[in-house]
Amino acid sequence: MRQARADEYAEFAAARAGHLYRSACLLTAGDTHLAEDLVQETLGRLYVRWGRVSRVGNPAAYAQTVLTRTFLAHQRRRSSTEQTTDTLPELPDGAPDGDPSLRLTLLEALARLAAKDRAVVVLRYWEDRSVEETADVMNASSAAVRTRCVRALGRLRELLGEDLGEYARP
Repeated sequence: MRQARADEYAEFAAARAGHLYRSACLLTAGDTHLAEDLVQETLGRLYVRWGRVSRVGNPAAYAQTVLTRTFLAHQRRRSSTEQTTDTLPELPDGAPDGDPSLRLTLLEALARLAAKDRAVVVLRYWEDRSVEETADVMNASSAAVRTRCVRALGRLRELLGEDLGEYARP
């Protein structure tokens, strides 16, 4: 019985790790090392609770919630001695096509948002979650999420210009 549950978890983790990593990269505004740490911590927390999580109607959404809350907790406790950098690592040879300067510009703009604003943008527009789902993940009211969305998008418009559409992937 335990082996079957462990196999089920391993299959879930393998299937969702890439998606969690991409979301974590956006949450961290391109900090790939922190993104890896967040995904690892998320998967560890899921493993401990897998017996209950596997019975949830949507374990993928649960995993995304754990990732977002882990990111927000990390932002709250981040040491003042840590220093962030604005340089990104080189892309591997098999990197997806597209204009990397647009992605870098978007990641730089996301990095300038507050952590909660960044989380709202990622959940609402990358994860395509509803206001209510986002509010649930962030332990906030729907009104707070809507307010954060408006403010975060306004800030992105200030940073990127009025035409945000050019930064969206076709």
